[in-house]
Amino acid sequence: MSSNHQALPPRGKGQKVPSKKPGRKRKKSGGFARFLKFVLTLMIIGIIGVGLYAGYLFYTADQVIDATGTSENVAPEQSAKVKPITMLLLGTDYRPETGTHLSDVMMVISMNPETKSATVVSLPRDTKLELDGYKTNKINAFYPNFLAAEKKSGISAEQEMKTMMSKFFDISIDYVTVLNFQGFRDVVDSLGGVDVNVDADMCYRDRADGTDINLKQGPQHLDGEDALGFVRYRKSNCKPKTKGSDDFDRNRRQNEVLHGLIDQAKSLNGVMGAGKVIESVGKNMETDLESQQMKNMIQAYWSISKENVDFMPVTGEWKSPYVYLHQSELEAAKQALSNELAGTKTANVADDGEGAEPPAGN
Repeated sequence: MSSNHQALPPRGKGQKVPSKKPGRKRKKSGGFARFLKFVLTLMIIGIIGVGLYAGYLFYTADQVIDATGTSENVAPEQSAKVKPITMLLLGTDYRPETGTHLSDVMMVISMNPETKSATVVSLPRDTKLELDGYKTNKINAFYPNFLAAEKKSGISAEQEMKTMMSKFFDISIDYVTVLNFQGFRDVVDSLGGVDVNVDADMCYRDRADGTDINLKQGPQHLDGEDALGFVRYRKSNCKPKTKGSDDFDRNRRQNEVLHGLIDQAKSLNGVMGAGKVIESVGKNMETDLESQQMKNMIQAYWSISKENVDFMPVTGEWKSPYVYLHQSELEAAKQALSNELAGTKTANVADDGEGAEPPAGN
């Protein structure tokens, strides 16, 4: 995707947040097999297809889900097997080197079990968000601000994000999942890397956080560190400088990596690395999904095809320091999310060749 603006947005400064209250226990999800193939692969970290050989993997995922998912019951009519649901997906820039939590990836997904399809809307990280009840800011700054305010407000940052984005998109968002950059690196490595076509030479170095991006144009097989550089690259500080890119280019590269990981997860490397993927996700993700709902999702979206996932990146114009969204695109994206929930969009429900039945859920 290209854009017609010429100035590049500056990289946002990281925001540190205070430590969590010792008494607060965060629920983290594990690498729940086919649920990951559908939901988490739609994020930049691209976790998908973790349960291709269902026997051992589903057993392992089942244990992780029961141990780490929330324990609330899910009413039969609220099950993901029968009810369309929505989820906010955040990819934060947290790494051990930085300690920051800017949400550099923000996607909202609607999914429908009847059509076995999904619509994914992504927003640029520098989007200007103006919303009643909230101080105007870049959209990626709200999550760390909510984290900093948790002790005083008593409301989790994840819940605050879900409430705010529900209001922004005019839909009720059921769940939120947050995955950090460290998890992305670990998952790509667990799957044996990812094949992409690097669209241009990319070079950027930052001693402060250890970033070292040095990629050459053309087809490449990237490990986790290089894949992270590929999706994050914005500008060059090298000599000679390489061509810069913007948030819209980054969104396009994120989608390319996600599709590449889908293919890689179907390979032997994907199967062999599944155990590490589960471990990586468990350490680097937070979610409010119930354990039972995770299992429902595994069954509901066991054989979903990547062709049935519609990506809708909303673009805009860069006018420092914000991206101003194209309102026509935003309205179209809102309508697409609603249509997905209502089951009124045209979906390609052809089988993706996997054919196997999902394992029985608990």
